[in-house]
Amino acid sequence: MSTRNRISPLSKLPHLLCALLAAVTHSAVAEPSLAVALDQYLTSQTQGLPGKVSYSVGPLDQFAKRGPCSAFEPFLPVGSRLWGKTTVGIRCLGPTPWTVYVPVQVRIAGTYLLTARQLTAGQIVADSDVLMQGGDLGALPAGVLTDPAQARGKTVRSSVAAGQPLRGDLLIAPWSVQQGQSVKLVSTGAGFTVSNEGKALNNASEGQVAQVRTASGQVVSGVARGLGIVEVTY
Repeated sequence: MSTRNRISPLSKLPHLLCALLAAVTHSAVAEPSLAVALDQYLTSQTQGLPGKVSYSVGPLDQFAKRGPCSAFEPFLPVGSRLWGKTTVGIRCLGPTPWTVYVPVQVRIAGTYLLTARQLTAGQIVADSDVLMQGGDLGALPAGVLTDPAQARGKTVRSSVAAGQPLRGDLLIAPWSVQQGQSVKLVSTGAGFTVSNEGKALNNASEGQVAQVRTASGQVVSGVARGLGIVEVTY
């Protein structure tokens, strides 16, 4: 009678331990990789903010389903921005795709404009109407102004109480071009610049689109650039 060799279950134990250790090691490596990808993303995306930026990252959702990942892609969800309390998404690109969302607190140490006195609707803002205040811009409303030049000469849209952060949407930029005004039309293209005169068909602040009727009756659209100048690029 022939006998077959039987493998004791205990003999498999070293192999099972090795497999478990490999899985744990892979998981331990994956988490730092995720943290590195997130840190690199936050560092690059906050470089242009007006102040000294620092941020803290909250814990991952412990119930989120995650697995081994070879590459991460952080992204900002629609409607979010890297300012104050926000959320950053992280996609795993493979081998099995998954996505998690991480709470992030972005702090921006900088200075901003504070109203020195009550500003009334229709008032033209002067430097004496504002003060510079230091603080965390990330805790302030969106659009807060950080330089007196951003408010100087603009018109107050509606009254603002004294001691309030001054936002850009509370002010109206002066018209660079007014409807019916004679304007200088500057046309530029590859290797040429041509200037002529025209009549503005609408009001426009600097950087806004202005329509101009030329002497020949043609209507062209350009960008208001300073007082009475409209630039058309071909």
